[in-house]
Amino acid sequence: MSARQHPGAEVEEVSLVAALPGLARIAGFASIRLVEWTAGAYLRAGSRLVRAAATGEAAGDVLQKTGEDLLAYVRDLLVETADGGAAPEKPAPRGEVVEAPEHPTNAALRERGAELLRRSADVDLADDEAHPAYVRILDELAPDEARILRLLVLEGPQPSVDVRTGGPIGKLKDELVAPGLTMIGMEGGLRRPEHVGRRLHNLYRLGLIWFSREQLSDQARYQVLEAQPDVARAMAEAGRGRTVRRSILLTPFGHDFCRVCLPLDTVEIDALE
Repeated sequence: MSARQHPGAEVEEVSLVAALPGLARIAGFASIRLVEWTAGAYLRAGSRLVRAAATGEAAGDVLQKTGEDLLAYVRDLLVETADGGAAPEKPAPRGEVVEAPEHPTNAALRERGAELLRRSADVDLADDEAHPAYVRILDELAPDEARILRLLVLEGPQPSVDVRTGGPIGKLKDELVAPGLTMIGMEGGLRRPEHVGRRLHNLYRLGLIWFSREQLSDQARYQVLEAQPDVARAMAEAGRGRTVRRSILLTPFGHDFCRVCLPLDTVEIDALE
């Protein structure tokens, strides 16, 4: 042994040689991950600079944020790689929250379906359990739409008419001038009766009402509807126009939704405030 050689140098040399493959693997993996992050950071920095130019933010501040992201990423990369774990994904830009999308597998969906079938066979399950869609439907209803549902529950199906051109059926020219005219906006006491059309279509989308081609048995209700100003204007626009009588009613699903979710009595509504 040379006089200048440290007593533990040989052991250190052996340890270093043994560790070289692992160090090379860590360095290679880290370099690949760093190159991936750098490419993404280049794109993010470019988009940040564009936004900074639009908002008046200083370019130096934008580059500083990008540099801070790089330092944080390298620090996490070294820690995770040294521990033998996977390197972290590239960080999200500041101020943005990235949530992993949920993609259920076919097996997971079938398991949920099987659970529904198991529950349907459970004789001890409560009979008054509300439909799971009712919570979502309540979130998607406007106040005026609740008034429409209350009207349909208390007063039953409502008359509706389409105004068409062409006179009697069989004429060559037969065009729709005004579809689905009703008195629901007035009868239901809607705050914005001019939006009754879009309210009705949302209720239809949710499966709560149905636009029926059938007429109501009480024809006098159509006569009152056809005397309303909006129907008269549509008839004047159509020239020799005609009305096609229809009706709007709750679906069975809509009936159950109203029964479960809507207090119909004014006293009950006031008591819940």
